[in-house]
Amino acid sequence: MREQPKRILHVVRAMNCGGVETWLMHALRHMNPSRVRMDFLVHCAGEYDEEIRTLGGRLIPCSHPLWSPAYRRSVGAAVRQFGPYDVFHSHVHHFSGYLLHLARRFGVPVRIAHSHSDTSRIDRSAGWTRRCYLRAVDRAIQANATCLAAVSRPAARALFGEGWQADSRSRLVYCGIDLAPFRPAVDRRAVRAMWRIGESELVIGHVGRFVPQKNHSLLIQVAAELMGRRPGTRLLLVGDGPLRGPIQEQARDLGIADRVGFAGSRGDVPQLLGAMDVLLFPSECEGLPLAVLEAQAAGLPCVISDVITDEADVVPELIRRVPLAQEAKQWAAAVLGAGERPVVSPGEAFRRVEQSSFNISNSIDQLYALYDA
Repeated sequence: MREQPKRILHVVRAMNCGGVETWLMHALRHMNPSRVRMDFLVHCAGEYDEEIRTLGGRLIPCSHPLWSPAYRRSVGAAVRQFGPYDVFHSHVHHFSGYLLHLARRFGVPVRIAHSHSDTSRIDRSAGWTRRCYLRAVDRAIQANATCLAAVSRPAARALFGEGWQADSRSRLVYCGIDLAPFRPAVDRRAVRAMWRIGESELVIGHVGRFVPQKNHSLLIQVAAELMGRRPGTRLLLVGDGPLRGPIQEQARDLGIADRVGFAGSRGDVPQLLGAMDVLLFPSECEGLPLAVLEAQAAGLPCVISDVITDEADVVPELIRRVPLAQEAKQWAAAVLGAGERPVVSPGEAFRRVEQSSFNISNSIDQLYALYDA
Protein backbone atom coordinates (compact mmCIF):
# COMPACT_ATOMS: atom_id res chain seq x y z
CA MET A 1 0.00 0.00 0.00
CA ARG A 2 1.46 3.36 -1.08
CA GLU A 3 2.25 5.86 1.66
CA GLN A 4 0.23 9.04 1.80
CA PRO A 5 2.10 12.24 0.84
CA LYS A 6 3.58 14.30 3.64
CA ARG A 7 1.33 17.22 4.52
CA ILE A 8 3.26 20.49 4.91
CA LEU A 9 1.87 23.76 6.24
CA HIS A 10 4.08 26.72 5.32
CA VAL A 11 3.62 30.00 7.16
CA VAL A 12 4.46 33.26 5.36
CA ARG A 13 3.18 36.80 5.50
CA ALA A 14 1.90 36.75 1.90
CA MET A 15 2.77 34.81 -1.23
CA ASN A 16 4.10 37.75 -3.23
CA CYS A 17 6.89 37.75 -5.82
CA GLY A 18 10.27 37.78 -4.13
CA GLY A 19 12.72 35.88 -2.00
CA VAL A 20 11.34 33.03 0.05
CA GLU A 21 7.94 33.18 -1.63
CA THR A 22 9.40 32.74 -5.11
CA TRP A 23 11.50 29.84 -3.84
CA LEU A 24 8.42 28.21 -2.32
CA MET A 25 6.64 28.58 -5.65
CA HIS A 26 9.56 26.88 -7.41
CA ALA A 27 9.25 24.06 -4.88
CA LEU A 28 5.49 23.80 -5.31
CA ARG A 29 5.87 23.57 -9.10
CA HIS A 30 8.59 20.93 -8.99
CA MET A 31 7.94 18.71 -5.97
CA ASN A 32 6.18 15.41 -6.54
CA PRO A 33 2.61 15.75 -5.16
CA SER A 34 2.59 12.04 -4.39
CA ARG A 35 5.39 12.69 -1.89
CA VAL A 36 4.58 16.18 -0.57
CA ARG A 37 1.42 18.30 -0.41
CA MET A 38 1.93 21.96 0.45
CA ASP A 39 -0.56 24.38 2.01
CA PHE A 40 0.09 28.00 2.99
CA LEU A 41 -1.07 29.89 6.07
CA VAL A 42 -0.90 33.56 5.06
CA HIS A 43 -1.61 36.86 6.76
CA CYS A 44 -2.80 38.71 3.64
CA ALA A 45 -3.48 38.11 -0.05
CA GLY A 46 -0.56 37.70 -2.45
CA GLU A 47 0.36 37.69 -6.12
CA TYR A 48 0.88 33.91 -6.30
CA ASP A 49 -2.46 32.97 -4.71
CA GLU A 50 -4.27 31.98 -7.91
CA GLU A 51 -1.39 29.81 -9.14
CA ILE A 52 -1.14 28.07 -5.77
CA ARG A 53 -4.79 27.04 -5.98
CA THR A 54 -4.32 25.90 -9.58
CA LEU A 55 -1.43 23.67 -8.50
CA GLY A 56 -3.51 22.07 -5.76
CA GLY A 57 -2.23 24.03 -2.79
CA ARG A 58 -4.53 25.48 -0.19
CA LEU A 59 -4.35 29.08 1.05
CA ILE A 60 -5.48 29.58 4.63
CA PRO A 61 -5.95 33.26 5.53
CA CYS A 62 -5.25 34.27 9.11
CA SER A 63 -5.54 38.04 9.26
CA HIS A 64 -6.34 38.63 12.93
CA PRO A 65 -3.92 40.74 15.02
CA LEU A 66 -0.94 38.47 15.56
CA TRP A 67 -0.98 38.21 19.35
CA SER A 68 -4.76 38.13 19.76
CA PRO A 69 -6.77 35.15 21.04
CA ALA A 70 -8.58 35.22 17.67
CA TYR A 71 -5.27 34.64 15.88
CA ARG A 72 -4.41 31.70 18.14
CA ARG A 73 -7.83 30.17 17.55
CA SER A 74 -7.51 30.74 13.79
CA VAL A 75 -4.18 28.88 13.62
CA GLY A 76 -5.63 26.04 15.67
CA ALA A 77 -8.72 25.86 13.48
CA ALA A 78 -6.54 25.70 10.35
CA VAL A 79 -4.49 22.81 11.72
CA ARG A 80 -7.57 20.87 12.83
CA GLN A 81 -9.76 21.59 9.81
CA PHE A 82 -7.25 21.16 6.98
CA GLY A 83 -4.76 18.78 8.63
CA PRO A 84 -3.53 16.67 10.08
CA TYR A 85 -0.17 18.13 9.08
CA ASP A 86 3.08 16.24 9.33
CA VAL A 87 5.23 19.38 9.15
CA PHE A 88 4.72 22.97 10.27
CA HIS A 89 7.30 25.04 8.33
CA SER A 90 7.50 28.65 9.50
CA HIS A 91 9.26 31.34 7.45
CA VAL A 92 8.46 34.43 9.55
CA HIS A 93 11.78 34.77 11.40
CA HIS A 94 11.46 35.68 15.10
CA PHE A 95 7.68 35.29 15.14
CA SER A 96 8.24 31.61 14.34
CA GLY A 97 8.78 31.11 18.07
CA TYR A 98 5.14 31.82 18.87
CA LEU A 99 3.87 29.87 15.87
CA LEU A 100 5.93 26.78 16.70
CA HIS A 101 4.61 26.94 20.25
CA LEU A 102 1.09 26.83 18.79
CA ALA A 103 2.02 24.03 16.36
CA ARG A 104 3.38 21.94 19.23
CA ARG A 105 0.26 22.61 21.25
CA PHE A 106 -1.90 21.54 18.30
CA GLY A 107 0.03 18.30 17.84
CA VAL A 108 2.14 18.86 14.69
CA PRO A 109 5.14 16.50 15.09
CA VAL A 110 7.75 18.24 12.89
CA ARG A 111 8.17 21.97 13.50
CA ILE A 112 10.69 23.94 11.43
CA ALA A 113 11.91 27.47 12.08
CA HIS A 114 13.46 28.70 8.82
CA SER A 115 15.67 31.80 8.90
CA HIS A 116 15.83 33.70 5.63
CA SER A 117 17.44 36.95 6.83
CA ASP A 118 20.54 38.19 8.58
CA THR A 119 18.88 40.67 10.94
CA SER A 120 21.80 40.84 13.38
CA ARG A 121 22.62 44.52 12.69
CA ILE A 122 19.00 45.54 13.18
CA ASP A 123 18.54 43.37 16.27
CA ARG A 124 21.65 44.80 17.97
CA SER A 125 20.22 48.32 17.70
CA ALA A 126 16.76 47.35 19.03
CA GLY A 127 15.24 49.22 21.94
CA TRP A 128 14.49 47.70 25.34
CA THR A 129 10.94 46.58 24.47
CA ARG A 130 12.06 44.99 21.22
CA ARG A 131 14.94 43.19 22.97
CA CYS A 132 12.51 41.69 25.48
CA TYR A 133 10.35 40.46 22.61
CA LEU A 134 13.36 38.97 20.82
CA ARG A 135 14.50 37.09 23.93
CA ALA A 136 11.01 35.66 24.46
CA VAL A 137 10.42 34.46 20.91
CA ASP A 138 13.97 33.15 20.53
CA ARG A 139 13.51 31.05 23.66
CA ALA A 140 10.24 29.79 22.17
CA ILE A 141 12.06 28.74 19.00
CA GLN A 142 14.62 26.79 21.00
CA ALA A 143 11.90 25.14 23.09
CA ASN A 144 9.52 24.19 20.27
CA ALA A 145 11.47 23.69 17.03
CA THR A 146 12.40 20.18 15.96
CA CYS A 147 14.52 21.64 13.14
CA LEU A 148 16.46 24.91 12.83
CA ALA A 149 16.85 25.66 9.11
CA ALA A 150 18.63 28.62 7.54
CA VAL A 151 19.44 29.82 4.03
CA SER A 152 22.99 30.84 4.98
CA ARG A 153 25.43 30.93 7.87
CA PRO A 154 24.69 34.58 8.75
CA ALA A 155 20.95 33.89 8.68
CA ALA A 156 21.48 30.95 11.05
CA ARG A 157 23.52 33.03 13.50
CA ALA A 158 20.96 35.84 13.42
CA LEU A 159 18.06 33.65 14.54
CA PHE A 160 19.64 30.70 16.33
CA GLY A 161 22.70 32.25 17.96
CA GLU A 162 26.46 31.89 17.60
CA GLY A 163 26.37 28.25 18.68
CA TRP A 164 23.91 27.15 16.02
CA GLN A 165 26.33 24.70 14.41
CA ALA A 166 26.64 22.71 17.63
CA ASP A 167 22.89 22.08 17.71
CA SER A 168 22.00 18.76 16.10
CA ARG A 169 18.73 20.26 14.87
CA SER A 170 20.51 22.83 12.66
CA ARG A 171 20.46 22.56 8.87
CA LEU A 172 21.56 24.80 6.03
CA VAL A 173 18.79 24.60 3.45
CA TYR A 174 19.76 26.74 0.48
CA CYS A 175 16.99 28.27 -1.59
CA GLY A 176 17.27 27.19 -5.20
CA ILE A 177 16.24 28.89 -8.43
CA ASP A 178 14.48 27.44 -11.45
CA LEU A 179 17.10 27.62 -14.19
CA ALA A 180 14.85 26.62 -17.10
CA PRO A 181 13.94 30.27 -17.98
CA PHE A 182 17.65 31.11 -18.14
CA ARG A 183 18.47 28.53 -20.82
CA PRO A 184 17.10 30.31 -23.93
CA ALA A 185 19.18 33.17 -25.31
CA VAL A 186 17.73 36.59 -24.49
CA ASP A 187 16.99 39.01 -27.33
CA ARG A 188 18.77 41.89 -25.62
CA ARG A 189 17.89 44.40 -28.33
CA ALA A 190 14.17 43.56 -28.22
CA VAL A 191 13.98 43.80 -24.42
CA ARG A 192 15.79 47.12 -24.43
CA ALA A 193 13.52 48.41 -27.18
CA MET A 194 10.50 47.57 -25.01
CA TRP A 195 11.89 49.96 -22.37
CA ARG A 196 13.11 52.50 -24.96
CA ILE A 197 16.72 51.86 -24.00
CA GLY A 198 19.42 52.32 -26.63
CA GLU A 199 22.04 49.69 -27.42
CA SER A 200 24.91 51.91 -26.26
CA GLU A 201 23.34 52.94 -22.95
CA LEU A 202 24.67 51.53 -19.67
CA VAL A 203 21.81 49.78 -17.87
CA ILE A 204 22.11 49.32 -14.12
CA GLY A 205 19.47 47.01 -12.66
CA HIS A 206 18.05 45.86 -9.39
CA VAL A 207 15.53 43.13 -8.55
CA GLY A 208 13.83 43.22 -5.16
CA ARG A 209 10.95 44.52 -3.09
CA PHE A 210 10.85 48.17 -2.13
CA VAL A 211 11.50 47.65 1.56
CA PRO A 212 14.08 49.31 3.86
CA GLN A 213 16.64 46.49 3.89
CA LYS A 214 17.05 46.65 0.09
CA ASN A 215 18.47 50.17 0.46
CA HIS A 216 16.87 51.69 -2.65
CA SER A 217 17.69 55.17 -1.36
CA LEU A 218 21.42 54.55 -1.76
CA LEU A 219 20.75 52.82 -5.06
CA ILE A 220 19.10 55.99 -6.42
CA GLN A 221 22.00 58.13 -5.18
CA VAL A 222 24.48 55.83 -6.94
CA ALA A 223 22.42 56.01 -10.13
CA ALA A 224 22.45 59.81 -9.99
CA GLU A 225 26.23 59.77 -9.53
CA LEU A 226 26.62 57.41 -12.50
CA MET A 227 24.37 59.52 -14.70
CA GLY A 228 26.48 62.55 -13.87
CA ARG A 229 29.65 60.72 -14.91
CA ARG A 230 28.17 58.90 -17.88
CA PRO A 231 25.04 60.56 -19.30
CA GLY A 232 23.99 57.46 -21.26
CA THR A 233 23.10 55.54 -18.09
CA ARG A 234 19.71 54.07 -17.25
CA LEU A 235 18.39 52.44 -14.07
CA LEU A 236 15.84 49.61 -14.24
CA LEU A 237 14.14 48.63 -10.98
CA VAL A 238 12.18 45.38 -10.88
CA GLY A 239 9.82 44.80 -7.96
CA ASP A 240 7.19 46.50 -5.88
CA GLY A 241 6.55 47.32 -2.26
CA PRO A 242 5.65 50.02 0.27
CA LEU A 243 8.65 52.27 -0.47
CA ARG A 244 8.14 52.49 -4.22
CA GLY A 245 6.40 55.87 -3.97
CA PRO A 246 9.12 57.53 -1.83
CA ILE A 247 11.83 56.16 -4.14
CA GLN A 248 10.04 57.55 -7.20
CA GLU A 249 9.88 60.91 -5.41
CA GLN A 250 13.61 60.72 -4.62
CA ALA A 251 14.35 60.10 -8.30
CA ARG A 252 12.29 63.17 -9.22
CA ASP A 253 14.06 65.29 -6.61
CA LEU A 254 17.45 64.27 -8.04
CA GLY A 255 16.32 65.06 -11.57
CA ILE A 256 16.78 61.53 -12.93
CA ALA A 257 13.17 60.29 -13.03
CA ASP A 258 13.15 60.20 -16.84
CA ARG A 259 16.07 57.74 -16.79
CA VAL A 260 14.70 55.39 -14.13
CA GLY A 261 12.33 52.59 -15.12
CA PHE A 262 10.00 51.11 -12.50
CA ALA A 263 9.05 47.71 -13.88
CA GLY A 264 6.95 46.48 -10.95
CA SER A 265 6.61 42.79 -10.10
CA ARG A 266 7.39 40.77 -13.19
CA GLY A 267 7.38 37.19 -14.38
CA ASP A 268 10.10 37.81 -16.99
CA VAL A 269 13.04 38.55 -14.72
CA PRO A 270 15.51 36.38 -16.73
CA GLN A 271 14.77 38.44 -19.85
CA LEU A 272 15.16 41.73 -17.98
CA LEU A 273 18.46 40.59 -16.48
CA GLY A 274 19.64 39.82 -19.99
CA ALA A 275 19.08 43.45 -20.95
CA MET A 276 21.13 44.82 -18.04
CA ASP A 277 24.86 45.51 -17.86
CA VAL A 278 25.37 45.40 -14.08
CA LEU A 279 23.22 44.34 -11.12
CA LEU A 280 23.52 46.85 -8.26
CA PHE A 281 22.58 45.37 -4.89
CA PRO A 282 23.42 47.57 -1.87
CA SER A 283 21.29 45.70 0.69
CA GLU A 284 21.66 46.53 4.37
CA CYS A 285 20.83 42.96 5.39
CA GLU A 286 20.13 39.71 3.55
CA GLY A 287 19.93 36.02 4.20
CA LEU A 288 20.97 34.89 0.75
CA PRO A 289 19.50 36.98 -2.10
CA LEU A 290 18.00 34.98 -4.94
CA ALA A 291 18.33 37.99 -7.26
CA VAL A 292 22.13 37.80 -7.02
CA LEU A 293 22.02 34.09 -7.84
CA GLU A 294 19.72 34.73 -10.80
CA ALA A 295 22.01 37.49 -12.06
CA GLN A 296 24.95 35.09 -12.01
CA ALA A 297 22.90 32.51 -13.90
CA ALA A 298 22.37 35.21 -16.52
CA GLY A 299 26.11 35.95 -16.63
CA LEU A 300 25.60 39.46 -15.24
CA PRO A 301 28.30 41.31 -13.23
CA CYS A 302 27.08 42.15 -9.71
CA VAL A 303 28.10 45.00 -7.40
CA ILE A 304 26.84 44.07 -3.94
CA SER A 305 27.23 45.22 -0.35
CA ASP A 306 29.83 43.60 1.86
CA VAL A 307 27.18 42.37 4.32
CA ILE A 308 25.98 39.71 1.85
CA THR A 309 27.36 36.28 2.65
CA ASP A 310 30.06 34.86 0.39
CA GLU A 311 27.87 31.76 0.05
CA ALA A 312 26.18 33.74 -2.74
CA ASP A 313 29.43 33.86 -4.77
CA VAL A 314 28.74 30.96 -7.13
CA VAL A 315 30.66 32.71 -9.93
CA PRO A 316 33.20 34.85 -8.02
CA GLU A 317 34.46 36.54 -11.19
CA LEU A 318 31.06 38.24 -11.49
CA ILE A 319 30.99 39.58 -7.92
CA ARG A 320 32.40 42.86 -6.67
CA ARG A 321 31.76 43.91 -3.07
CA VAL A 322 31.58 47.45 -1.71
CA PRO A 323 31.52 48.30 2.02
CA LEU A 324 28.04 49.40 2.97
CA ALA A 325 29.44 52.56 4.58
CA GLN A 326 30.99 53.81 1.32
CA GLU A 327 29.54 56.88 -0.35
CA ALA A 328 27.69 56.88 -3.66
CA LYS A 329 30.78 57.93 -5.61
CA GLN A 330 32.69 54.81 -4.49
CA TRP A 331 29.73 52.63 -5.44
CA ALA A 332 29.55 54.34 -8.83
CA ALA A 333 33.24 53.67 -9.47
CA ALA A 334 32.73 50.00 -8.63
CA VAL A 335 29.79 49.78 -11.04
CA LEU A 336 31.80 51.31 -13.87
CA GLY A 337 34.67 48.94 -13.14
CA ALA A 338 32.38 45.92 -13.05
CA GLY A 339 30.88 46.86 -16.40
CA GLU A 340 34.32 47.01 -18.03
CA ARG A 341 36.18 44.09 -16.42
CA PRO A 342 36.53 40.82 -18.35
CA VAL A 343 34.20 38.13 -17.02
CA VAL A 344 33.37 34.50 -17.63
CA SER A 345 31.11 33.69 -20.55
CA PRO A 346 27.33 33.50 -19.94
CA GLY A 347 27.41 29.80 -20.78
CA GLU A 348 30.13 29.07 -18.23
CA ALA A 349 28.34 31.16 -15.57
CA PHE A 350 25.10 29.26 -16.19
CA ARG A 351 26.92 25.92 -15.98
CA ARG A 352 28.39 26.77 -12.58
CA VAL A 353 25.05 27.84 -11.13
CA GLU A 354 23.44 24.72 -12.59
CA GLN A 355 25.98 22.51 -10.79
CA SER A 356 25.68 24.41 -7.50
CA SER A 357 23.47 23.87 -4.44
CA PHE A 358 21.24 26.65 -5.75
CA ASN A 359 19.78 24.68 -8.63
CA ILE A 360 16.13 24.12 -7.69
CA SER A 361 16.50 20.35 -8.17
CA ASN A 362 19.19 20.23 -5.46
CA SER A 363 17.11 22.49 -3.25
CA ILE A 364 14.12 20.16 -3.58
CA ASP A 365 16.26 17.17 -2.64
CA GLN A 366 17.16 19.06 0.54
CA LEU A 367 13.49 19.63 1.29
CA TYR A 368 12.61 15.96 0.75
CA ALA A 369 15.39 15.01 3.18
CA LEU A 370 14.17 17.59 5.69
CA TYR A 371 10.59 16.36 5.58
CA ASP A 372 11.51 12.67 5.61
CA ALA A 373 13.89 13.00 8.57
